[in-house]
Amino acid sequence: MRKVARMLLQPRSLPDFQTHQRIAMNPLAQQLNDTAAAGSYTLTCSVDELRAAADEANFALFEADLKGVKGKQNLLNALARAARFPAEFGANWDALADDLCDLSWCGNVSGYVLLLRNVSDTFGLSANDREIALDILADTSVYWRQRNKAFWIFFV
Repeated sequence: MRKVARMLLQPRSLPDFQTHQRIAMNPLAQQLNDTAAAGSYTLTCSVDELRAAADEANFALFEADLKGVKGKQNLLNALARAARFPAEFGANWDALADDLCDLSWCGNVSGYVLLLRNVSDTFGLSANDREIALDILADTSVYWRQRNKAFWIFFV
């Protein structure tokens, strides 16, 4: 996989996702449509505000509660449940990458939001698995950007 910007399980802080209050329409919904800015951010608004904005912007919203998640299989299963992967999900890194770059079961949406709640530093992953998870999430955002759809990852 191609190396791109790191975003998960980083020693450095993620940028805060800032909303602009001077815009008449829902500013967060408008920002979600900014495909070029899509990536990984620490969520600075409420989860309810994000849900409302995703709904207004016609985005599929996937919420994964990662509290207590330890290890590769638990992480893969939590992400698969959140994104409503098909039953035949292979529960491996390749299947995660494939399904995150498909999402056809979401219907005709404008983009995607992956909300990761209760994120720990390592999820009990090895350094190699952390690297793979980072690459998959980064590559997913790039993949959808190239198709003129935003794929956002928010951490709370």
